[in-house]
Amino acid sequence: MMKTQKLFFEKSKTIFIRTEKVGSPGPGEVLIQATYSAISAGTEMLFYNGNFPAGMAVDVSLKALSGRLAYPLQYGYALVGKVIEIGQRADPGWLNKNVFLFHPHQSLGVVSETELIPIPADCDQKNALFLPNMETAVGCVMDAAPLLGENVIIFGQGIVGLLITALLAQYPLKNLIAVDPVKKRRQAAKAMGATTVFDPQDKKSMDKLKKLLKLDKIDSSPENGADVIFEMSGNPETLNPAIALAGYGGRIIVGSWYGTKTAPINLGDRFHRQRLQLISSQVSTIHPNLRGRWTKKRRLEVVWHWLKQLNPAQLITHQIPFSEAQSAYQLLDKNREETLQVILTYEGEN
Repeated sequence: MMKTQKLFFEKSKTIFIRTEKVGSPGPGEVLIQATYSAISAGTEMLFYNGNFPAGMAVDVSLKALSGRLAYPLQYGYALVGKVIEIGQRADPGWLNKNVFLFHPHQSLGVVSETELIPIPADCDQKNALFLPNMETAVGCVMDAAPLLGENVIIFGQGIVGLLITALLAQYPLKNLIAVDPVKKRRQAAKAMGATTVFDPQDKKSMDKLKKLLKLDKIDSSPENGADVIFEMSGNPETLNPAIALAGYGGRIIVGSWYGTKTAPINLGDRFHRQRLQLISSQVSTIHPNLRGRWTKKRRLEVVWHWLKQLNPAQLITHQIPFSEAQSAYQLLDKNREETLQVILTYEGEN
């Protein structure tokens, strides 16, 4: 019988790797050998730092993430690997296939074949790791429904923010503006297609942004301000500058999940008089207006296309052996400015 290594969040600031036996796959199941898994610098760091609502369902749509939020917690939702064994009644065509799974960090695992997403032959495994991020980015853009000639701002240039920037760079917008306090991320945003970038912690920088949007003077023109703003920073306080920069009828797409983090939000004069829209974007579901034509299969086809076109593997800044996972989380916790995407590697971990 083989053994697998599983990563658990034990308590705030602490993870541990548990060794367990893993048997052969049963009927309709396969055995997966992990190659890489990606750490979510948003959701997983909420768990690492203890900022999650205890008792809430981990994920209502993914079998591998069933259960309730409580320590010890196994988590992770971006794993790629190879099928190395198949059980009875499983499709023999899966054997030796490269696959993606919405699955926690783990070196070996028996899963139902229904959980497998085949990686196209022309898609690199490292690019495939970004499937959840790209699916989120695609959903956010669909919720925003950008129009030709609009001014668009993306607050937060983590991985999803950068992918939204890259997707929107394909649109004929007037301005595609990225806002992030980390220089490395602003540089990445420019490389992904942002027309201009700003530092939210620099008053002069933000004054320039207001001038660009014609908000530096008292003017009632409905044309001033941003048409669409994406809040992807993970910080609920960012909603206040988003409201301040939105133009009349502006759409503010909230793609961040804040966990237990809260902040006072100014829904007073400007929000009210400008008829601003706060729109929740959540990857598990599609906007009700689109569900009739946009099936899960169709959306995934779009996701795979842009994974191959945009090559998000270029955003990987750190590859850390699975056995040293604690250092990966410490890096994200203490030195976020050094990172874009951190991944765990599994070679020799079994």
